[in-house]
Amino acid sequence: MKHSFLYQLALWTFGISIGTALLEGVIRTFILKLSYDWKAASSSLFIILGRIFTDSVPLAFAFPGIYWFYQHRIFQIPLESPWAWVLLFLALEFSYYWFHRASHRMRWLWCTHAVHHSSTEFNLSANYRVGWTAKLTFTMLFFSPIALLGFPPHFISTGFVVVLLGQFWIHNTWIPKLGPLEWILNTPSAHRVHHAANDKYLDKNYGALLIVFDRIFGTYQEEQKDHPPIYGWVKPLQTQNPFRLQIHPWVELFRDLKESRSVKELWLCIFGPPEWQPARRKNII
Repeated sequence: MKHSFLYQLALWTFGISIGTALLEGVIRTFILKLSYDWKAASSSLFIILGRIFTDSVPLAFAFPGIYWFYQHRIFQIPLESPWAWVLLFLALEFSYYWFHRASHRMRWLWCTHAVHHSSTEFNLSANYRVGWTAKLTFTMLFFSPIALLGFPPHFISTGFVVVLLGQFWIHNTWIPKLGPLEWILNTPSAHRVHHAANDKYLDKNYGALLIVFDRIFGTYQEEQKDHPPIYGWVKPLQTQNPFRLQIHPWVELFRDLKESRSVKELWLCIFGPPEWQPARRKNII
């Protein structure tokens, strides 16, 4: 029942997101007479439909170890207290920051996350351009330890979905900077920086709904007028084929694994930064 509610929540929110993104495209194309990449938006739509299918994976597999953590919880959280929800929100934000940062700096996780950064046009439809292999690569392991605080697994999974879906509105170029809110919230301006492929903006602004952990851990970068964001991968793939966008990072990973000549190179291919390549592959290129 609890998992059914979570699935229905995700479906309804995705439906609203898709409708809003479609409206954005219509307004840009037919009212404002601006460019809009309908082919990329269609690819994003196909991608989210595939993700809905993969999200049917059971909770225990999606959040490995979460039931074990809850059975060995350190605290007994009074869930009727408002402070419990504040604590859960901060725990989710903290975990999301490190999960997101690792997804950019560890290639095994980047292979799933990369598709989210593949669009060369930054709009609302880019929000639901997500990887299909998230649960298979155990990316949610970062959130399972929250159960040690005393939060039931279904609270954590529901909260994660809410935090994830709450980022929909920040995927656009038409909302300007929001003044003092830029110090606290992950705003469209901050997220434009995160999606940019410019050297100055790479690997910045990992927060979910807040930007405070980026400021604390030194990964915050302000959007600058003299450095307009360039979106997409550093080495863009000239396609909107959703299958190619999903598998290309994995193909590149296995190609590098094949060229590795030591245990160290194998380790770095999987757990090193995405830009790392074995020496033999560099010589070939």
